[in-house]
Amino acid sequence: MLNPILKIPINNSMFLNQISLHGSSTSSFFYHFPFLKLKPHHQISLKHTKYFKEHFSRNWSRLRIACFNTNAISDSFDELYVEDNEGNSKEVAFLHWMENRGIKANHQTFLWLLEGCLNSGSIEEGKKLHGKILKMGFSKERFLSEKLMDFYIALGDFDGAINVFDDMPYRNVFSWNKIISMFVSKKMNNDVLGFYSRMVAEHVNPNERTFAGILKACGSNNVMFEYVEQIHARIIRHGFSFSSFVCNPLIDLYAKNGFIASAKKIFDKLYVKDNVSWVAMISGLSQNGLEEQAILLFCEMHISGCFPTPYAFSSVLSACTKIEFFKLGEQLHSLIFKQGFSSETYVCNALVTLYSRSGSLVSADQIFSNMQLRDRVTYNSLISGLAQCGYSDRALELFEKMQHDCLKPDCVTVASLLGACASLGALFTGKLLHSYAVKAGFSRDLIVEGSLLDLYVRCADIETAHEFFSTTESVNVVLWNVMLVAYGRSDNLSESFNIFKQMQIEGLAPNQFTYPSLLRTCTSVGALELGEQIHSHVIKTGFQYDVYVCSVLIDMYAKLGKLQTALEILRRLPEEDVVSWTAMIAGYTQHDMFDEALKLFGDMLRRGIQSDNIGLSSAISACAGIQALSQGRQIHAQAFLSGFSDDISIGNALVSLYARCGRRLDAYKAFEKIDEKDNISWNALISGFAKSGFYEEALQVFSQMNTAGVDANLFTFISSLSAAANTANIKQGKQIHAMIMKTGYHLEIEVSNVLITLYAKCGAIDDAKKEFLEMPEKNEISWNAMITGYSQHGCGIEAIDLFEKMKQAGVTPNHVTLVGVLSACSHVGLADEGLCYFDSMSKEHGIVPKPEHYVCVVDLLGRAGLLCRARKFIEDMPIEPDAMIWRTLLSASAVHKNLDIGEFAAHHLLKLEPQDSASYVLLSNLYAVSRKWDSRDQTRLMMKERGVKKEPAQSWIEVKNSIHAFFVGDRLHPLAEKIYEHLEDLNKQAAEIGYVQDRYSLFSEVEQGQKDPTDYIHSEKLAIAFGLLSLPSAIPVRVIKNLRVCNDCHNWIKFVSKISNRPIIVRDAYRFHHFQSGSCSCRDYW
Repeated sequence: MLNPILKIPINNSMFLNQISLHGSSTSSFFYHFPFLKLKPHHQISLKHTKYFKEHFSRNWSRLRIACFNTNAISDSFDELYVEDNEGNSKEVAFLHWMENRGIKANHQTFLWLLEGCLNSGSIEEGKKLHGKILKMGFSKERFLSEKLMDFYIALGDFDGAINVFDDMPYRNVFSWNKIISMFVSKKMNNDVLGFYSRMVAEHVNPNERTFAGILKACGSNNVMFEYVEQIHARIIRHGFSFSSFVCNPLIDLYAKNGFIASAKKIFDKLYVKDNVSWVAMISGLSQNGLEEQAILLFCEMHISGCFPTPYAFSSVLSACTKIEFFKLGEQLHSLIFKQGFSSETYVCNALVTLYSRSGSLVSADQIFSNMQLRDRVTYNSLISGLAQCGYSDRALELFEKMQHDCLKPDCVTVASLLGACASLGALFTGKLLHSYAVKAGFSRDLIVEGSLLDLYVRCADIETAHEFFSTTESVNVVLWNVMLVAYGRSDNLSESFNIFKQMQIEGLAPNQFTYPSLLRTCTSVGALELGEQIHSHVIKTGFQYDVYVCSVLIDMYAKLGKLQTALEILRRLPEEDVVSWTAMIAGYTQHDMFDEALKLFGDMLRRGIQSDNIGLSSAISACAGIQALSQGRQIHAQAFLSGFSDDISIGNALVSLYARCGRRLDAYKAFEKIDEKDNISWNALISGFAKSGFYEEALQVFSQMNTAGVDANLFTFISSLSAAANTANIKQGKQIHAMIMKTGYHLEIEVSNVLITLYAKCGAIDDAKKEFLEMPEKNEISWNAMITGYSQHGCGIEAIDLFEKMKQAGVTPNHVTLVGVLSACSHVGLADEGLCYFDSMSKEHGIVPKPEHYVCVVDLLGRAGLLCRARKFIEDMPIEPDAMIWRTLLSASAVHKNLDIGEFAAHHLLKLEPQDSASYVLLSNLYAVSRKWDSRDQTRLMMKERGVKKEPAQSWIEVKNSIHAFFVGDRLHPLAEKIYEHLEDLNKQAAEIGYVQDRYSLFSEVEQGQKDPTDYIHSEKLAIAFGLLSLPSAIPVRVIKNLRVCNDCHNWIKFVSKISNRPIIVRDAYRFHHFQSGSCSCRDYW
């Protein structure tokens, strides 16, 4: 059907109406096609349309659908006369077609044609059209200029865009914004700022989009912040200070530059806060260490009704991760699931990081597996978490999976993997990653460099570490610090200082992590003087108030014995630091200043400082040191309430506490609660039992430790040898010695010192001497152990001779040395020499005598029978006599039957220790040997009335790996009958060669008649008789007695050693007696 007016098909008429852009269809037709030379009132016939009909019909359906879309209209000419314009584009072909028919193009034509070039991406054809525009004088058309600028920007010809911009007769703010946006998109930030300066110079008023672009440029470039503040001032002046579109990037800028208070002020002034505003502020708070405020602001956002975005959740989850609010993070995970963001990559990445850092690797892996889209951050988060939690093997497997997923690892990935390799000690894999980093081009990245250096250091490849360090070009103080740590770990103080000096030569300023590395090395090697010099340097560079530096200084001074200096630093700290307080407490504990440690621990708690696991374990160790069981239990309860019940350091300290306090069951219970027992756990049990007198228990635990396959260390061997020494268990002591030889600890001075003590206490003084002479290096403890050993064995002359050699060797004697020397003089009756040595203590050696020295002098004089001098010595003492001094005088009085001085000593002794059974026994014996039977009986009655029980005499002997104990008149032994038969035989043989039994010295004549002779056979006689029956003839008989050997037994053993032709060694409460061929090493002076 034809239109009656236009005489063309109706659908053609519809087309003309659809392309109308300027009023009615007719006028629009005249406007777009002026070559028809018709006026608005003329009718259009088929004659006028014949030029269009055949071309429009092919594209009619497309035009009808597109309506006013100029892109579609320009596309409708795609195929116009292509055959007549080969070599030209469709746009230029259309222009030629118009020119050939006398049709003059206008600016609208060029708008359509430029749109076509833009769609096709043909920059060359666009430039040709630009040339046509210039020739035809349309360059001043604003809309056309805008279109040309859009064209050049879209196709990346920035110079072309700027040229068009510069030629524009009129540039409004939108034109400027286009150029600014162009520069911002390509991160040409300096050009943005320069263009803005030009804009200001030309007095163009910016709008919101202008400022948003400028602020974005400032955020991604090293722009002086003063410039940002100037822009902020202009934002305020132009009235955009309440626009979220402008203020959101401004908040972000202020936050990223650390001006969080200013960011918060801008945020608070916003009338309308959108999601971007909240996210910018939450993220800013989190990035500036204000994670708790970030979380609170998120809660405020949620309450305000503003719907959180994935970015908001990502920011608040990051804040939770940083401050370890893992439970809150899990709650947020539930909210994320409800809001439908559980599949968002940003959110999932933050969740993976959260669960990885919290150790919930199953949850992290589950989220990772369920993610539809994983990016590099996803992999990095899980790899980092696995590496930090010690699952380094899985981290490396994930790295392979990452590559299978066609994701290229970045520097963060490689750094995390290098950390994993360092944890595993996987040096070879680490080197492969090093090669990968070199090929990938980020081996010079600061993080990667640090991780590579850390890898070589932790894998103990110091040579490679130094070579790599030498090749680094970046001036990065972190790398220097890592090298300081490397040499510190190997206690190489000289190289550490060389690094530090080179650092100064190159003008690299140390930071708060430089000095601690050096100070720790000084602590490790005991270089106190050098540490003090570093302390001076710390003060000069202004780090004397840095909490981290101070904590290491306190640790150094505390461990190296300068506790007062450490305390002064602690008191000057500008803030309460738990690490510093803990270091001080640990220092006191280490130096056996247990009371001070507990007092400081109490001060710390009163100041409101919550102790960490190290502080609690040090306090418990201090309680163990003074057997403060009650206080230790309180700290145990505090550790439990603080969540440290499973901490291994606290568990080990508790084992030590209960073992040292003799609480065997509690010690075992604390030991069993430790899931992963290390050698410190076992050592705490062994050492604790050894120090609390449970020597057999300590040796049993040592055997269990070996059975469990736990490697013994130096401390283990020392504690075990000590236990063996105190039980005189020479057999097990020698077995431990053999283990020490295998493990190489025999070269340690501490081990040799304990071995000397072991052999000396077990009666093998020759073995002790051999160990002493074979030591390549000796300290004062070595000399003291040997001198004390000689003294205990009655080798007084040898002890004194060794003391003189000690002085000649330049070793300074201490108070322990003089105890050994004075004791040696006492045991051999060298009273005058002993007094001379006592006087030399303060005069020659600067040693202030302690109570034990005064006891030795009293014993020295008492054994020599100089009881009056001993009494006067006590009365002239500058210190108050203690119970041990009076007991020594009483014992000497009983030996020499001096009733007056004995009663004088007993009077003072019973005042000090009314519950000590030994005091009553000594006094009773004194009365007995003085034939004061009534006084003796009265003493026994007083003892009974006061509820004091006499410690029974007991002797022990080891036969075939079993310890056999005997009491006075003991008949409980399975071989009692044979023992008594053999004993009777020994008595007969001894009597035949002159032995006379003194069995009635402590009994009255009436009692002698009432006593069964077997009732008062002493325990040592029974033990010796059993030993002679049971042991091979080549093995010496070794007996231990808990009390002093009496005169009769001493005399009897001499005869038995002659009869049996066997060496007999008896260790009583005071010394060793070596019986051989009828004589004793004490020369009957004991």
